[in-house]
Amino acid sequence: MLEAGTMAPDFCLADQDGKEVRLSDFRGKKVVLYFYSKDNTAGCNKQACGYAEHYPAFLEKGVTVIGVSKDTSLSHRKFADKFDLPFLLLADPDKEVLQSYGVWVKKNMYGKQVMGVIRSSYLIGEDGRILKVHARVKPEENAEQMLRDLEEI
Repeated sequence: MLEAGTMAPDFCLADQDGKEVRLSDFRGKKVVLYFYSKDNTAGCNKQACGYAEHYPAFLEKGVTVIGVSKDTSLSHRKFADKFDLPFLLLADPDKEVLQSYGVWVKKNMYGKQVMGVIRSSYLIGEDGRILKVHARVKPEENAEQMLRDLEEI
């Protein structure tokens, strides 16, 4: 995983509406970039709903929230509609961004080695530099954790 103090790799991915989004589009704003495994799974639902619940607080602080997984834009649209998610969900089916952020790794699952996403989040500053990194986050606590980080910086 990337470390605090390094520049966040720029990327261009499609959002839940198929529109291209670049991280660099948000220069001058703080960004919470969180990575999750799959739309419509228990932990990912909790994590996304946590961000949705606290979304007004992020907006109040001028922070953009972006979720990224390997799912498609169509899957993200259905996920966003089902849970009324007000923030961007970006599709990385080629896993290029997941790999550049160091969150696509070998994992042990039921005694087998498989590739998967480390549920994690990055707080990125206005200049594009990573301010905070959290790996293996608890889905139900991640949004509040990021809000606490914003209070500390």
